[in-house]
Amino acid sequence: MSLPVRKIVTLCEATRLEMGQAVTPPARRAVAAAILANPCAGRFHADLSLLTDMAAELGDLLTRRALAALGVEASAIQSFGKAAMIGENGELEHAAALLHPSLGAPMRAVLGGGKALVPSAKKMGGPGQSLDIPLGHKDAAYVRSHFDAMEIRVADAPQADEVLIAIALSPGGRPNPRVGGLVHEEIRGDDGLR
Repeated sequence: MSLPVRKIVTLCEATRLEMGQAVTPPARRAVAAAILANPCAGRFHADLSLLTDMAAELGDLLTRRALAALGVEASAIQSFGKAAMIGENGELEHAAALLHPSLGAPMRAVLGGGKALVPSAKKMGGPGQSLDIPLGHKDAAYVRSHFDAMEIRVADAPQADEVLIAIALSPGGRPNPRVGGLVHEEIRGDDGLR
């Protein structure tokens, strides 16, 4: 691995009961996060290619880790999302450089597709702060049952010169969704919307 990764964290959860109601099958989701040195921390960089170059490798690595945590095939994934938290010696644009130009393509390659935009979030923060990774249906953005988020917090990250970058995956939507709208079984999956 050529990345300056200090730590990788994975978390997998399965919700079996919500408001006293059984969730069948359990609503499952996983996040894989990397904490790594921010090569742009401490001073302004007009060219952020150091970060965009790292993003492709991170997209592949973290997607594979989240899939492994769920223990499912890539074809089972219905929802995805990404997020980054930059330590105090960085800037918000560092998160954008990591998340947008080159992270999505390797993520989609591992998953075997994904027509919808990958929901994303970015923020500045420090050790122990929470990062919410938004989730949305990977092929049809209008599937309301899959509007969700997963939280991660790492006690010692990100430090001032670090970034915490995360990918979340789910083979389904929220527990017991019932607000209507397009459902997974009815999507066309050809335009990323419906």
